[in-house]
Amino acid sequence: MNFQPLSLHKTRFLPGKPTPFGIFDVGGRLLLARGHQFDSVEQLDKLIEREATVDVRELDDPARKIAKARRDQLPAYWDESMGEVGRLLRASPSSDFTQSLDHACRPLLALIERDPDLAILQAVRTEAVDGGPISYAGRHAVHTATAACLAATRLGWSVLQRQCVLRTALTMNISMAELQNKLVTQVSPVTPMQRAEIQSHPERSAAMLEMAGVSDADWLEAVRQHHEEHDGSGYPRRPATVNEVAQLVHSADCFTAKLSPRLKRPPMLADAAARLQYQCAKGDALTAALIKEFGLYPPGCTVRLKSGEVGMVMRRGESASTPLVAVLTDRAGNLRLEPARRDTARPEFGIAAVVPPAGLKVRVGLEKLIQAVPD
Repeated sequence: MNFQPLSLHKTRFLPGKPTPFGIFDVGGRLLLARGHQFDSVEQLDKLIEREATVDVRELDDPARKIAKARRDQLPAYWDESMGEVGRLLRASPSSDFTQSLDHACRPLLALIERDPDLAILQAVRTEAVDGGPISYAGRHAVHTATAACLAATRLGWSVLQRQCVLRTALTMNISMAELQNKLVTQVSPVTPMQRAEIQSHPERSAAMLEMAGVSDADWLEAVRQHHEEHDGSGYPRRPATVNEVAQLVHSADCFTAKLSPRLKRPPMLADAAARLQYQCAKGDALTAALIKEFGLYPPGCTVRLKSGEVGMVMRRGESASTPLVAVLTDRAGNLRLEPARRDTARPEFGIAAVVPPAGLKVRVGLEKLIQAVPD
């Protein structure tokens, strides 16, 4: 955090309006969360006398920066946002957890809204099993949240429902993040002790959130139910009905997990993952919205065109089967000096097949791929 005296930012305060920042004591402990409402300037003056501070990172609206950024600058914002969410989820939840989570989510929501295609690409594009500095648990939480939020928007859900979707997706596995990170690199079968931890994690995650001061009943119940099934085959409670937020998050959780590699198996190809997810859900409307949002060839998947070129899907097209692709090889399979744009709606550039990422024998920075398929 980067603290400055509250006195330097007094002019940003308006009586009767929510504060645009959290207020901390001189030691950096949160006194009042962002959004607190004062009735008078005098109340703020008392905090200034106590040498209260603000975190200047909150003063720069990330949504405004993201809205103005060039598209090829957005990957850096994604890395920053995913890192912030990951750090929050790794820490033990504190009494201001809801405010901290909502603060960390503002840039994530802005990125999803700014460029849904790039948001989908983040969830589809496979990464190494170790995931680098961001753990699998943190990455998967963000990918699930992204997929579920996009589907909720397609379904026309309210702002409050979408907020619950986001919070649930990010926190559903908060009690088993360490086990998640272990299982992704574990070759041996799940042990009985690990199985018990998996079976109990919805209840334990909800309990952790309650201990951190979360009182939103819809959020807590969705976390408890995010592995339940209508036919009673889920866990841990097997209720007669499952709420829609939990249903949607569960579908997004399963779908994005299929796209992620494990040490003992490669990621499932995007088109195969979509078909399997739809079949497993027996065509329910929530899963259908999720699959329609991603499309048959979602951004981030690797494809071979009828021309013989191989590249990465960068944008969804007019139909589910005609995305825009940045190709990295020529017709003979030779590497191109620069990626080139291909519209698969044109017959000669139609998609012949989805191929494993290993079929793309070159790694090009995402920024270059974005530049090849501009707005």
